[in-house]
Amino acid sequence: MAHSTAPRSAHGAHQWLALIVGVVFLLVGAAGFIVTGFSGFMEHDESRTLLGFAVNPLHNVVHLVIGILGVSLWVTSATARTFGWLLLLGYGAAFVYGLYAVENPEINYLNINDADNWLHLGSAVLGLLIAVWPARKRVLEQPGTSETMPHDVR
Repeated sequence: MAHSTAPRSAHGAHQWLALIVGVVFLLVGAAGFIVTGFSGFMEHDESRTLLGFAVNPLHNVVHLVIGILGVSLWVTSATARTFGWLLLLGYGAAFVYGLYAVENPEINYLNINDADNWLHLGSAVLGLLIAVWPARKRVLEQPGTSETMPHDVR
């Protein structure tokens, strides 16, 4: 009986998390347009909220772009990790920006409120989790034997 040297294919948990985050951001971006329509693209209007999170059309577009990235980059371990780093950096910056923007409507182009800030911090942490999730062990079968050898997937 011949043994395969090909790795068993399966996606790692960090990849599935990247996909789930991507899909959620796509849904949130689309739902945001139900609340805001396409008017007041960068308007600060605290009454325009989706489940308590302030949104405007620009904010919705950002969510859609992040969703597209997540759905596109989840496929390989390396690209899912890249998505994680992008989430960490982007949402880390959004959190810091939001700390100032909430108190200064004249620079609040994304219509951020306090709830958004906490969500942005949580999204940055999710990005870090996706980026550094331990590599899944895959098993390579050695030709001509029934022995297997663990191999890190990076």
